[in-house]
Amino acid sequence: MVDEFSALQNNQTWDLVPRPPGANVVSGKWIFRHKLKQDGSLDRYKARWVLRGFTQRAGVDYGETFSPVVKPATLRTVLSLAVAQDWPVHQLDINNAFLHGTLNETVYCVQPSGFVDVAKPDHVCRLNKSLYGLKQAPRAWYSRFTDHLLRLGFVSSRADPSLFIYSRNSEIVYLLLYVDDIVLTASSERLLQQTIMALEREFSLKDLGALHYFLGIAVTRSSDGMFLSQRQYIIDILERVGMSECNTCSTPVDTQSKLGATGAVVDDPSSYRSLVGALQYLSFTRPDVAYAVQQVCLYMHDPQEPHLNAVKRILRYLRGTINHGLQIYRSSPASLTAYTDADWAGCPDTRKSTSGYGVFLGDNLVSWSSKRQQTVSRSSIEAEYRGVANAVAEACWLRQLLSELHRPLQRATVVYCDNISAVYLSTNPVQHQRTKHVEIDLHFVRERVAFGDVRVLHVPTSSQCADIFTKGLPSTVFNEFRYSLNVRPAPAPTAGGC
Repeated sequence: MVDEFSALQNNQTWDLVPRPPGANVVSGKWIFRHKLKQDGSLDRYKARWVLRGFTQRAGVDYGETFSPVVKPATLRTVLSLAVAQDWPVHQLDINNAFLHGTLNETVYCVQPSGFVDVAKPDHVCRLNKSLYGLKQAPRAWYSRFTDHLLRLGFVSSRADPSLFIYSRNSEIVYLLLYVDDIVLTASSERLLQQTIMALEREFSLKDLGALHYFLGIAVTRSSDGMFLSQRQYIIDILERVGMSECNTCSTPVDTQSKLGATGAVVDDPSSYRSLVGALQYLSFTRPDVAYAVQQVCLYMHDPQEPHLNAVKRILRYLRGTINHGLQIYRSSPASLTAYTDADWAGCPDTRKSTSGYGVFLGDNLVSWSSKRQQTVSRSSIEAEYRGVANAVAEACWLRQLLSELHRPLQRATVVYCDNISAVYLSTNPVQHQRTKHVEIDLHFVRERVAFGDVRVLHVPTSSQCADIFTKGLPSTVFNEFRYSLNVRPAPAPTAGGC
């Protein structure tokens, strides 16, 4: 607590002033946390003075609050490029990041409990800098950090505002920002260290060395590439629900039936929502559970016993694959390939379809999705074509991202679909009774095909790995497609290895 208060004082976070009449004074409290290492052991104790943002008034002491964070697909794309080119990748942590943000509004808060000025006990703090808990704190910090990077010569990506790129001659630096955590990679070790020193002159930060543990994701780098794992995160979830020693199952979802809005209401809906929310984050490195998690997310508003049983099946599957993660290979990033599929009218209640896709940069899976479509499709062609449109939209975004990363693609993106009629519709100006109302998707895909950015080709269902994002599969097929998505067991450690 003393260290935290000293940091607040040294940063001139506030000025003590008499309480203005009628002013809204934000309350606060001390938060105590255990900072853990990668293996789950205790690293250090941490205390932080946090304001109660819910006591703020909109339009009085805060306005805009939105602040972007880096997209998972962007992170995986940058790591794929760094591995392919054998660049060093470091992680940085900004000390008391939110204290660096400059406020545009006048905000008053109480003095920290235990550190009230004995000479001015009735005074309040008029904030000069943002504090944790303020609604606008992430936005203020992001604006301050962005301004400094722009002065250093970085350019903010239009595809992802949390990605910053520095390019001069043949030297390149990529910086990814997730609140106060930073992933930094550069074309040379010398340039990387120069960038860190430039940041240190403005902010108090810690260079945590080579990327090894970021946002709860363990990163292991080897001669084969990079392995991303959330093993400890899975262990924590299983311990929280008392399933650390549960029986395992071979697939995360049943192949026989679809979830519907029927059954007895669960006893604790809040616990269900918390658990499903935790599983959502797990799909950062586990595309094999994306469909199963998407299905249980559909019923967070009214969870029932069949939905809870589906969640438990996911946990049993994770218990049996606890050491699995996403492998990033040292692969040439010269091509972009997408697989897309749709399960027509799969929902037993609404008859809406589920579409999914996976996009590969070279041999590495960098983006995927499993999502229920917004409208009911009148035919399987329509459902498949909407899935194709989603995959093409993601591929176009990735092409723009790679162009900004100075790795533009010279070849068209190949999108594989197992519906021949949908493939024909992408190139031929045909509209008949079943497809004339999906005009926007039709014209969007055809335009990208005409420009030469995209080619839509047919793939046999037996080779359509996107099936894993749209339906439950038999264990043999599931394991084959899981392997195709580069979900692997953790590499065995070798003597003298990393």
